[in-house]
Amino acid sequence: MIKVKVCGMCDPLNVKEIGETKPDFMGFIFYSRSPRYVGEETDLTLYHNVPHNVKKIGVFVNEGNHKILDLSLRNGLDIIQLHGTESPVSCLQLKLAGLSVIKAFNIDNKFSFDNLRPFMPVCDYFLFDAKSEKQGGSGNKFNWEKLTEYTLDKPFFLSGGISPEDIAEIKSIENRGFFAVDINSRFEIAPGIKNVAAVNFFIKEIKN
Repeated sequence: MIKVKVCGMCDPLNVKEIGETKPDFMGFIFYSRSPRYVGEETDLTLYHNVPHNVKKIGVFVNEGNHKILDLSLRNGLDIIQLHGTESPVSCLQLKLAGLSVIKAFNIDNKFSFDNLRPFMPVCDYFLFDAKSEKQGGSGNKFNWEKLTEYTLDKPFFLSGGISPEDIAEIKSIENRGFFAVDINSRFEIAPGIKNVAAVNFFIKEIKN
């Protein structure tokens, strides 16, 4: 069954409401240039409102590992998503510190999945997003037919511009590595505030 990550959460009440739709993961963006940046001194209710069975993912872009570890401990993060140009060494350091690691890659038609091989031993998951000049996610799709070229034995999250209209196409993807779908801006009523009804419908349909 495909798992669902709802990313870009900013508001404690919205977190509580989205938690009731039973996602598998919630994402919190620790990147100051994002309109969904949670800040370094966040109201801890934001994280305390996440249900215990939902994993908290912290999204970072080219951040120092010491700071990542500090924020992870302070905010009770379960998984770290690295969305910049982080090296395999950086991923390994975070794994050795006891964190699960998602490494994001920006995909276009010229991308070679062979580039992921150095990351295989040091990451728990990959995340595939559309290539963009903008760091931390673009809100656009890449050509999902590209996934037929992915044959590595590492589960991946599918991200980038996913909307409620994509349910049928998502469910038609046949790749043994397809682990989870990552939704964000196309489910919002304002930056960082998700439409609860739309998320609830999406999760029920994806998991049906």
